[in-house]
Amino acid sequence: MELHQRIISAPVDFGAVRSEFGLASTYPAEATAEARDANDMFAGDRIDRTDIEFVTIDPPGSMDLDQAVHLERTGTGFTVHYAIADLGAVIAPEGALAREAGARGQTFYMPDTTVPLHPPVLSEGSASLLPDRTRPAALWTIECDENAEPRRYSVVRATVRSRARLDYAGVQAAADAGRPHPSIAALPEFGTRRIEAGLARGVIGLRLPSQSVIRDDATDGHWQLVLEPRTAADDWNEQISLLTGMCAARIMVDNSNGGRVGLLRTMPPPPESAIQSLRRTAAAVGVAWPADKPVGRMLAELDPNTPAALVLMSEATGLLRGAAYTVLGDTELPPEALRHSAIGAPYAHVTAPLRRLADRFGTEICLARCAGTPIPEWVRAGLAPTAESMKRSDAVAGKVERACIDLTESTLLASRTGGEFDAVVLREGNGNRPAEIFVADPPVLGRCAGSPPEGASVRVRLITADPATRKIAFTFPA
Repeated sequence: MELHQRIISAPVDFGAVRSEFGLASTYPAEATAEARDANDMFAGDRIDRTDIEFVTIDPPGSMDLDQAVHLERTGTGFTVHYAIADLGAVIAPEGALAREAGARGQTFYMPDTTVPLHPPVLSEGSASLLPDRTRPAALWTIECDENAEPRRYSVVRATVRSRARLDYAGVQAAADAGRPHPSIAALPEFGTRRIEAGLARGVIGLRLPSQSVIRDDATDGHWQLVLEPRTAADDWNEQISLLTGMCAARIMVDNSNGGRVGLLRTMPPPPESAIQSLRRTAAAVGVAWPADKPVGRMLAELDPNTPAALVLMSEATGLLRGAAYTVLGDTELPPEALRHSAIGAPYAHVTAPLRRLADRFGTEICLARCAGTPIPEWVRAGLAPTAESMKRSDAVAGKVERACIDLTESTLLASRTGGEFDAVVLREGNGNRPAEIFVADPPVLGRCAGSPPEGASVRVRLITADPATRKIAFTFPA
């Protein structure tokens, strides 16, 4: 089955989803006032690095720009300069803005609006790394060898100025044409080498079709369900953020400077039973998987547009379970408890403070450690509450995203009940649950009765599409 799609749209009201999950986009007046009046508390202590020609890479139209990058090819490897919006410099630790951000945990992105972690006057204005604006930043400098492995890294408070706002499609097109922006000319080579290093560490990456709900510009009030294309530029840029998070984690777990302090994003290794189950699935769908080939490399070599790849990557989601936020402190944890198995190393969130609460705390720890100064007490005291806020808000964000997609799916399909569709069977059913299928046109993940065989391309019939319950169901044979 080809993963092409015919674009259809329908009016969808996402207000009920916001109400169901209690998402209030209106910010308390006191917190909004603090955001509007925010000043840089470290203005006199920054180094001026406005000479570095940074650029940002984000989805089109984004205004909450957390990161700006400059990547240089050197005689011995690469030098990464990565500027991160400095929220710790403009948010009073005991103020109303800090309390509200702690309650929210993160920004929630919905098709029709954003429910922000911070008021837009701050996250899309004075703290955002918008082009041609001088901004306070936490500036990471990471010196890498020829294989793009870090050798030296540090972070300081600096003043920076982005030169251009780029998007992924534009970065990809410029790279393909041999005309990359000078600030990121080395990004394809660097990203490719970091991806290979990740596979050598045992990284497990999934490339399942990414469903997104987007506005239909041709029809007022209508929405489309589409498969979001992922470019190589997405993967290259992701490597910069992952590298920075890995360096941050190294700083946090370093025992040489007063003990381990930090907030790591961790994930246990997949159980052997899950890997063996995936091996049986690979054999069933005809994918050769040599015994000595790691699971991450096997998945990376699949053509994501084939039914077999869809089946295996869907099954492989079972390998990536148990993600947690682990607070480092007085209790000594074994090395395996500090790792994120999907990344193959310890990892910490520090690159998206405009959108994620944990990053402000992680950044302050790294700044203090690199400067040789005490970690602020508000940071130490806030690590456990921040971990809880992130855990809770992550769960809500996942449910909100799924609810918006389910609502769009059921709305688009409501008039097509009884119709037939081509599908790939991602997982076969058993006595307790129906099979799971992927329909490419429109792009829908759904449940299917009738025991279709796993990995098969089949014809199914839609038997339920109810926007009120956000439920859809298919049956096989059609």
